[in-house]
Amino acid sequence: MALNPSEKTYHEVMEEKNTLRLRELLKELPRFCTTYFRGIEPTTASRTRIAYAVDLKVFFEFLLANNPTLSQKQVKDIPISLLSELTAQDIEEYLEYLKLYTNADGQTITNNERGIKRKLCSLRSMYNYLYRNEFVTANPAAKIAVPKLHEKAIVRLDANETADLLDCIEYGSASSKRKQTYREKNKVRNLALVTLLLGTGIRVSECVGLDIRDIDFANDRIKVVRKGGSEAYVYFGEEVREALLNYLELRKNMTAASGHENALFLSSPRMQRMSVRNVEILVKEYARESVALKKITPHKLRSTYGTALYQETGDIYLVADVLGHKDVNTTRRHYAAQEEERRRKAKDMVHLRRD
Repeated sequence: MALNPSEKTYHEVMEEKNTLRLRELLKELPRFCTTYFRGIEPTTASRTRIAYAVDLKVFFEFLLANNPTLSQKQVKDIPISLLSELTAQDIEEYLEYLKLYTNADGQTITNNERGIKRKLCSLRSMYNYLYRNEFVTANPAAKIAVPKLHEKAIVRLDANETADLLDCIEYGSASSKRKQTYREKNKVRNLALVTLLLGTGIRVSECVGLDIRDIDFANDRIKVVRKGGSEAYVYFGEEVREALLNYLELRKNMTAASGHENALFLSSPRMQRMSVRNVEILVKEYARESVALKKITPHKLRSTYGTALYQETGDIYLVADVLGHKDVNTTRRHYAAQEEERRRKAKDMVHLRRD
Protein backbone atom coordinates (compact mmCIF):
# COMPACT_ATOMS: atom_id res chain seq x y z
CA MET A 1 0.00 0.00 0.00
CA ALA A 2 2.44 2.63 -1.25
CA LEU A 3 1.55 6.20 -0.38
CA ASN A 4 2.27 9.10 -2.68
CA PRO A 5 3.91 11.95 -0.70
CA SER A 6 3.24 14.45 -3.49
CA GLU A 7 -0.47 13.66 -3.83
CA LYS A 8 -2.71 16.60 -3.03
CA THR A 9 -5.05 16.12 -0.11
CA TYR A 10 -8.80 15.95 -0.61
CA HIS A 11 -9.18 19.38 0.92
CA GLU A 12 -6.53 20.93 -1.33
CA VAL A 13 -8.25 19.48 -4.40
CA MET A 14 -11.67 20.71 -3.24
CA GLU A 15 -10.26 24.18 -2.52
CA GLU A 16 -8.93 24.40 -6.07
CA LYS A 17 -12.25 23.24 -7.55
CA ASN A 18 -14.18 25.73 -5.43
CA THR A 19 -11.86 28.56 -6.45
CA LEU A 20 -12.43 27.83 -10.12
CA ARG A 21 -16.17 27.46 -9.56
CA LEU A 22 -16.36 30.85 -7.86
CA ARG A 23 -14.44 32.49 -10.68
CA GLU A 24 -16.98 31.17 -13.17
CA LEU A 25 -19.87 32.43 -11.06
CA LEU A 26 -18.29 35.87 -10.75
CA LYS A 27 -18.33 36.22 -14.53
CA GLU A 28 -22.15 36.27 -14.32
CA LEU A 29 -22.38 38.73 -11.40
CA PRO A 30 -22.00 42.52 -11.31
CA ARG A 31 -18.38 43.66 -11.35
CA PHE A 32 -18.47 45.04 -7.81
CA CYS A 33 -19.10 41.51 -6.49
CA THR A 34 -15.46 40.64 -7.19
CA THR A 35 -14.41 43.26 -4.64
CA TYR A 36 -16.88 41.89 -2.11
CA PHE A 37 -15.77 38.28 -2.46
CA ARG A 38 -12.12 39.25 -2.28
CA GLY A 39 -12.87 41.14 0.92
CA ILE A 40 -14.61 38.26 2.71
CA GLU A 41 -12.16 35.56 1.59
CA PRO A 42 -10.03 35.61 4.78
CA THR A 43 -13.06 35.00 7.02
CA THR A 44 -15.17 32.54 4.99
CA ALA A 45 -14.80 29.04 3.58
CA SER A 46 -14.74 28.59 -0.18
CA ARG A 47 -17.98 26.59 -0.10
CA THR A 48 -19.65 29.44 1.78
CA ARG A 49 -18.55 31.96 -0.84
CA ILE A 50 -19.95 29.76 -3.61
CA ALA A 51 -23.29 29.54 -1.78
CA TYR A 52 -23.31 33.34 -1.40
CA ALA A 53 -22.59 33.78 -5.11
CA VAL A 54 -25.44 31.46 -6.14
CA ASP A 55 -27.84 33.25 -3.78
CA LEU A 56 -26.81 36.72 -4.97
CA LYS A 57 -27.34 35.72 -8.59
CA VAL A 58 -30.99 35.00 -7.72
CA PHE A 59 -31.28 38.45 -6.13
CA PHE A 60 -29.82 40.23 -9.13
CA GLU A 61 -32.07 38.27 -11.51
CA PHE A 62 -35.03 39.42 -9.38
CA LEU A 63 -33.89 43.04 -9.82
CA LEU A 64 -33.64 42.62 -13.60
CA ALA A 65 -37.16 41.23 -13.77
CA ASN A 66 -38.74 43.84 -11.51
CA ASN A 67 -36.81 47.08 -11.99
CA PRO A 68 -37.74 49.02 -15.16
CA THR A 69 -34.42 50.87 -15.18
CA LEU A 70 -32.64 47.57 -15.79
CA SER A 71 -34.60 46.48 -18.86
CA GLN A 72 -32.40 45.13 -21.63
CA LYS A 73 -29.47 44.79 -19.21
CA GLN A 74 -27.64 41.70 -18.00
CA VAL A 75 -26.87 40.83 -14.40
CA LYS A 76 -23.21 41.77 -14.78
CA ASP A 77 -24.24 45.27 -15.94
CA ILE A 78 -26.13 46.19 -12.75
CA PRO A 79 -24.44 49.30 -11.28
CA ILE A 80 -23.45 49.43 -7.63
CA SER A 81 -25.29 52.74 -7.28
CA LEU A 82 -28.61 50.90 -7.55
CA LEU A 83 -27.97 49.12 -4.24
CA SER A 84 -28.08 52.46 -2.41
CA GLU A 85 -31.44 53.28 -4.00
CA LEU A 86 -33.20 50.11 -2.83
CA THR A 87 -35.41 50.21 0.26
CA ALA A 88 -36.34 47.75 2.96
CA GLN A 89 -39.64 47.26 1.13
CA ASP A 90 -37.73 46.15 -1.98
CA ILE A 91 -35.94 43.53 0.13
CA GLU A 92 -39.26 42.35 1.59
CA GLU A 93 -40.69 41.99 -1.92
CA TYR A 94 -37.63 39.90 -2.83
CA LEU A 95 -38.21 37.57 0.14
CA GLU A 96 -41.85 37.15 -0.91
CA TYR A 97 -40.68 36.38 -4.46
CA LEU A 98 -38.39 33.63 -3.18
CA LYS A 99 -41.31 31.55 -1.95
CA LEU A 100 -42.23 30.66 -5.53
CA TYR A 101 -40.62 31.88 -8.75
CA THR A 102 -39.50 30.78 -12.20
CA ASN A 103 -35.78 30.96 -12.86
CA ALA A 104 -33.94 31.89 -16.06
CA ASP A 105 -34.10 28.26 -17.25
CA GLY A 106 -37.88 28.14 -16.90
CA GLN A 107 -37.82 25.97 -13.77
CA THR A 108 -40.28 26.60 -10.95
CA ILE A 109 -38.33 27.13 -7.73
CA THR A 110 -39.68 27.13 -4.19
CA ASN A 111 -37.89 28.04 -0.96
CA ASN A 112 -38.87 27.02 2.55
CA GLU A 113 -38.13 29.22 5.56
CA ARG A 114 -34.57 27.92 5.79
CA GLY A 115 -33.87 28.68 2.14
CA ILE A 116 -35.29 32.19 2.47
CA LYS A 117 -33.25 32.84 5.62
CA ARG A 118 -30.05 31.70 3.93
CA LYS A 119 -30.60 33.96 0.94
CA LEU A 120 -31.33 36.93 3.20
CA CYS A 121 -28.14 36.23 5.13
CA SER A 122 -26.18 36.16 1.85
CA LEU A 123 -27.67 39.51 0.88
CA ARG A 124 -27.00 41.03 4.31
CA SER A 125 -23.38 39.88 4.14
CA MET A 126 -22.84 41.69 0.83
CA TYR A 127 -24.60 44.85 1.96
CA ASN A 128 -22.73 44.88 5.28
CA TYR A 129 -19.36 44.66 3.55
CA LEU A 130 -20.15 47.30 0.92
CA TYR A 131 -21.70 49.68 3.47
CA ARG A 132 -18.87 49.26 5.98
CA ASN A 133 -16.33 50.03 3.28
CA GLU A 134 -18.39 52.96 1.95
CA PHE A 135 -19.10 51.51 -1.48
CA VAL A 136 -22.84 52.13 -0.85
CA THR A 137 -24.59 54.82 1.16
CA ALA A 138 -27.52 52.76 2.44
CA ASN A 139 -28.01 49.29 3.91
CA PRO A 140 -31.69 48.33 3.56
CA ALA A 141 -30.96 44.63 4.16
CA ALA A 142 -29.94 45.46 7.75
CA LYS A 143 -33.47 46.70 8.43
CA ILE A 144 -34.99 43.29 7.70
CA ALA A 145 -35.20 40.91 10.65
CA VAL A 146 -33.83 37.44 10.00
CA PRO A 147 -36.79 35.02 10.04
CA LYS A 148 -37.03 32.76 13.06
CA LEU A 149 -36.98 29.13 12.03
CA HIS A 150 -39.32 26.50 13.40
CA GLU A 151 -37.20 23.82 15.00
CA LYS A 152 -37.52 20.33 13.58
CA ALA A 153 -37.41 17.15 15.57
CA ILE A 154 -34.08 15.33 15.41
CA VAL A 155 -34.21 12.28 13.17
CA ARG A 156 -31.81 9.66 14.46
CA LEU A 157 -31.44 5.94 14.84
CA ASP A 158 -32.42 4.13 18.01
CA ALA A 159 -30.02 1.48 19.31
CA ASN A 160 -31.92 -1.39 17.68
CA GLU A 161 -32.12 0.53 14.38
CA THR A 162 -28.37 1.13 14.43
CA ALA A 163 -27.85 -2.61 14.80
CA ASP A 164 -30.34 -3.29 11.98
CA LEU A 165 -28.48 -0.91 9.65
CA LEU A 166 -25.10 -2.53 10.32
CA ASP A 167 -26.60 -6.02 10.01
CA CYS A 168 -28.12 -5.03 6.66
CA ILE A 169 -24.67 -4.06 5.39
CA GLU A 170 -23.03 -7.21 6.71
CA TYR A 171 -25.72 -9.83 6.08
CA GLY A 172 -28.54 -8.29 4.03
CA SER A 173 -29.46 -9.33 0.53
CA ALA A 174 -30.10 -6.98 -2.39
CA SER A 175 -33.06 -7.01 -4.76
CA SER A 176 -31.00 -8.17 -7.74
CA LYS A 177 -28.13 -10.60 -8.16
CA ARG A 178 -26.00 -7.92 -9.79
CA LYS A 179 -26.46 -5.54 -6.87
CA GLN A 180 -25.83 -8.33 -4.39
CA THR A 181 -22.52 -9.15 -6.11
CA TYR A 182 -21.52 -5.47 -5.98
CA ARG A 183 -22.47 -5.18 -2.32
CA GLU A 184 -20.62 -8.35 -1.36
CA LYS A 185 -17.48 -7.01 -3.03
CA ASN A 186 -17.68 -3.74 -1.07
CA LYS A 187 -19.18 -5.06 2.16
CA VAL A 188 -16.08 -4.66 4.30
CA ARG A 189 -15.50 -1.11 3.03
CA ASN A 190 -19.13 -0.12 3.53
CA LEU A 191 -19.21 -1.59 7.02
CA ALA A 192 -16.03 0.26 7.99
CA LEU A 193 -17.32 3.53 6.56
CA VAL A 194 -20.75 3.44 8.24
CA THR A 195 -19.29 2.16 11.52
CA LEU A 196 -16.85 5.08 11.46
CA LEU A 197 -19.65 7.60 10.90
CA LEU A 198 -21.80 6.08 13.64
CA GLY A 199 -18.89 5.67 16.06
CA THR A 200 -17.33 9.13 15.78
CA GLY A 201 -20.01 11.54 14.54
CA ILE A 202 -17.71 13.03 11.91
CA ARG A 203 -19.19 14.86 8.93
CA VAL A 204 -19.41 12.99 5.65
CA SER A 205 -17.00 15.51 4.07
CA GLU A 206 -14.52 14.79 6.87
CA CYS A 207 -14.95 11.06 6.27
CA VAL A 208 -14.30 11.06 2.51
CA GLY A 209 -11.37 13.44 3.05
CA LEU A 210 -9.51 10.91 5.21
CA ASP A 211 -6.17 9.57 4.01
CA ILE A 212 -4.70 6.26 5.19
CA ARG A 213 -2.03 8.12 7.16
CA ASP A 214 -4.73 10.02 9.09
CA ILE A 215 -5.49 6.90 11.13
CA ASP A 216 -3.50 6.54 14.36
CA PHE A 217 -4.13 3.10 15.82
CA ALA A 218 -1.58 3.68 18.60
CA ASN A 219 -3.96 6.23 20.08
CA ASP A 220 -7.22 5.05 18.46
CA ARG A 221 -7.88 8.34 16.70
CA ILE A 222 -8.20 9.93 13.28
CA LYS A 223 -7.11 13.36 12.11
CA VAL A 224 -9.87 15.26 10.34
CA VAL A 225 -10.09 18.64 8.68
CA ARG A 226 -13.06 20.51 10.13
CA LYS A 227 -15.26 23.12 8.46
CA GLY A 228 -13.15 26.23 8.03
CA GLY A 229 -9.94 24.23 7.53
CA SER A 230 -8.84 23.57 11.12
CA GLU A 231 -7.48 20.13 12.02
CA ALA A 232 -8.69 18.04 14.94
CA TYR A 233 -8.22 14.56 16.38
CA VAL A 234 -11.33 12.43 16.85
CA TYR A 235 -11.09 9.28 18.96
CA PHE A 236 -12.81 5.98 18.20
CA GLY A 237 -13.76 2.86 20.11
CA GLU A 238 -13.12 -0.85 19.68
CA GLU A 239 -15.91 -1.47 17.15
CA VAL A 240 -14.60 1.25 14.85
CA ARG A 241 -11.03 0.03 15.31
CA GLU A 242 -11.96 -3.53 14.31
CA ALA A 243 -13.95 -2.40 11.26
CA LEU A 244 -11.11 -0.17 10.06
CA LEU A 245 -8.48 -2.88 10.52
CA ASN A 246 -10.60 -5.38 8.55
CA TYR A 247 -10.97 -2.89 5.72
CA LEU A 248 -7.29 -1.93 5.68
CA GLU A 249 -6.34 -5.58 5.17
CA LEU A 250 -8.24 -5.43 1.88
CA ARG A 251 -7.13 -1.89 1.11
CA LYS A 252 -3.51 -3.08 0.99
CA ASN A 253 -4.28 -5.07 -2.16
CA MET A 254 -6.26 -2.34 -3.94
CA THR A 255 -4.61 -0.45 -6.77
CA ALA A 256 -5.84 3.11 -6.51
CA ALA A 257 -6.19 5.35 -9.54
CA SER A 258 -3.40 7.86 -10.10
CA GLY A 259 -3.69 10.75 -7.69
CA HIS A 260 -5.82 8.75 -5.25
CA GLU A 261 -3.16 6.51 -3.70
CA ASN A 262 -3.48 8.03 -0.23
CA ALA A 263 -7.29 8.00 -0.02
CA LEU A 264 -8.71 5.78 2.71
CA PHE A 265 -12.07 4.95 1.11
CA LEU A 266 -12.01 4.11 -2.60
CA SER A 267 -14.98 3.88 -4.93
CA SER A 268 -15.58 0.80 -7.03
CA PRO A 269 -14.78 0.08 -9.81
CA ARG A 270 -12.97 3.38 -10.56
CA MET A 271 -10.70 3.10 -7.52
CA GLN A 272 -10.86 6.83 -6.85
CA ARG A 273 -11.51 8.60 -3.58
CA MET A 274 -15.17 8.26 -2.65
CA SER A 275 -17.22 11.44 -2.95
CA VAL A 276 -19.79 12.87 -0.56
CA ARG A 277 -22.44 11.86 -3.08
CA ASN A 278 -21.17 8.24 -3.11
CA VAL A 279 -21.61 8.01 0.66
CA GLU A 280 -25.04 9.67 0.61
CA ILE A 281 -26.33 7.12 -1.89
CA LEU A 282 -24.76 4.21 0.01
CA VAL A 283 -26.32 5.21 3.35
CA LYS A 284 -29.74 5.94 1.88
CA GLU A 285 -29.91 2.58 0.07
CA TYR A 286 -29.09 0.52 3.15
CA ALA A 287 -31.32 2.67 5.37
CA ARG A 288 -34.32 2.21 3.08
CA GLU A 289 -34.03 -1.55 3.55
CA SER A 290 -33.31 -1.61 7.28
CA VAL A 291 -35.07 1.49 8.68
CA ALA A 292 -37.88 2.05 6.22
CA LEU A 293 -39.92 4.46 8.39
CA LYS A 294 -37.12 7.01 8.78
CA LYS A 295 -35.35 9.07 6.16
CA ILE A 296 -31.72 8.46 7.08
CA THR A 297 -28.80 10.40 5.60
CA PRO A 298 -25.13 10.52 6.66
CA HIS A 299 -25.93 13.62 8.74
CA LYS A 300 -28.55 11.61 10.64
CA LEU A 301 -25.79 9.17 11.59
CA ARG A 302 -23.96 12.16 13.06
CA SER A 303 -27.09 13.09 15.02
CA THR A 304 -27.34 9.49 16.23
CA TYR A 305 -23.82 9.64 17.63
CA GLY A 306 -24.30 13.08 19.19
CA THR A 307 -27.53 12.03 20.89
CA ALA A 308 -26.02 8.82 22.25
CA LEU A 309 -22.96 10.65 23.55
CA TYR A 310 -25.10 13.29 25.26
CA GLN A 311 -27.37 10.67 26.83
CA GLU A 312 -24.34 8.83 28.21
CA THR A 313 -22.39 11.85 29.49
CA GLY A 314 -24.89 14.68 29.96
CA ASP A 315 -22.01 17.00 28.96
CA ILE A 316 -23.17 19.37 26.20
CA TYR A 317 -19.71 20.96 26.01
CA LEU A 318 -18.07 17.61 25.38
CA VAL A 319 -20.59 16.82 22.64
CA ALA A 320 -19.97 20.22 21.02
CA ASP A 321 -16.20 19.66 21.12
CA VAL A 322 -16.35 16.13 19.69
CA LEU A 323 -18.76 17.13 16.91
CA GLY A 324 -16.66 20.16 16.01
CA HIS A 325 -19.30 22.79 16.78
CA LYS A 326 -17.64 26.17 17.30
CA ASP A 327 -20.63 27.43 19.27
CA VAL A 328 -22.11 25.25 22.01
CA ASN A 329 -25.49 26.90 21.36
CA THR A 330 -25.55 25.11 18.01
CA THR A 331 -25.26 21.82 19.87
CA ARG A 332 -27.77 22.89 22.48
CA ARG A 333 -30.40 23.68 19.83
CA HIS A 334 -29.94 20.27 18.23
CA TYR A 335 -30.21 18.35 21.49
CA ALA A 336 -32.75 20.53 23.32
CA ALA A 337 -35.19 17.61 23.52
CA GLN A 338 -32.63 15.57 25.44
CA GLU A 339 -32.01 18.49 27.82
CA GLU A 340 -35.74 18.78 28.44
CA GLU A 341 -35.87 15.08 29.35
CA ARG A 342 -33.00 15.52 31.83
CA ARG A 343 -34.78 18.48 33.42
CA ARG A 344 -37.97 16.44 33.68
CA LYS A 345 -36.15 13.67 35.54
CA ALA A 346 -34.52 16.21 37.87
CA LYS A 347 -37.90 16.94 39.54
CA ASP A 348 -37.67 13.72 41.54
CA MET A 349 -34.00 13.96 42.46
CA VAL A 350 -34.27 16.49 45.30
CA HIS A 351 -36.24 15.51 48.43
CA LEU A 352 -37.30 18.18 50.91
CA ARG A 353 -38.24 15.79 53.71
CA ARG A 354 -36.91 12.37 54.39
CA ASP A 355 -39.23 9.62 55.57
